[in-house]
Amino acid sequence: MSDAVLPHAVVLEGVTKKYGDFTAVDDVSAVIPTGSIYGFLGPNGAGKTTTIRMILDIIEPTAGAITVLGASSALAVRERIGYLPEEKGLYKKMKAWAMIAYFARLKGMEKGAAKRRAYELLERYGLGEFANARCETLSKGMGQKVQVLASIAHDPEFVVLDEPFSGLDPANQQVMEDVILDLQRRGATVVFSTHVMEHAERMCDRILLIAHARKVFDGTIPEAKALIPRTVLLAGPPPDAFVDLPEVASARRLGDGRVELVLAPGADPQAVLRSCFERGLVLTSFEHHEPTLHDVFLQLVGEEARTASFR
Repeated sequence: MSDAVLPHAVVLEGVTKKYGDFTAVDDVSAVIPTGSIYGFLGPNGAGKTTTIRMILDIIEPTAGAITVLGASSALAVRERIGYLPEEKGLYKKMKAWAMIAYFARLKGMEKGAAKRRAYELLERYGLGEFANARCETLSKGMGQKVQVLASIAHDPEFVVLDEPFSGLDPANQQVMEDVILDLQRRGATVVFSTHVMEHAERMCDRILLIAHARKVFDGTIPEAKALIPRTVLLAGPPPDAFVDLPEVASARRLGDGRVELVLAPGADPQAVLRSCFERGLVLTSFEHHEPTLHDVFLQLVGEEARTASFR
């Protein structure tokens, strides 16, 4: 890790990428705080991977500026960066430990230290017994873990993981979460893109939501959820019985016969329940659920989100 601590690991200022008449990323600005776990969310084709590749200086933006670890180009600080691309692959004939050590050496680690680091990581994340197995003999999940470990073996301070949960079973998804949280505990800044809203909701300090090549949200998970009106589902009187409650913005009957109340900004669902009791409204059921990140995604992205591939 570098001794210099910057408030932001990455700064994007009006970043745009065009391919002829097609705009892949349109005027995106954001900051990624140092030491944070930062999620890139969006439907397929929204511009997530293009943005990641511009951050890493794999491709150049058409317009705008990007600062990475205080440098104007990620190439100037590449030894301090770890990257797992969306298109994953292994050197099939290499042993697992050798694969990890090879990438560590490419990032400047000494040969002996790289080998020790490879064995240490494999043991820590449950692959110790496969250290000498050739990559071609590993399962898909194990192979993906090896590639992730290869991307972080040199102990980078900024890590970018493009769709790291793709294709993993639940057990290996949990291992991936552990890797990301371990990186943060060691002081690294981690950026990952995903379609799996549950991972982002559990782990991210901040998220960037991209749709139609543009930023539609940048902030914390609580800030994102605050954009969605809170609702209550209940059964009992008809919708008209609730419309004049001070906590209720609107009421409608659902297809299953229940009534959905959209609450006024800042209203407490328990206050709705109290108001119902005070007015003598007899309820046979009362349910309240906090909005999820998936709810936020559906509202902000709209129909495009419904056709995206989620797991």
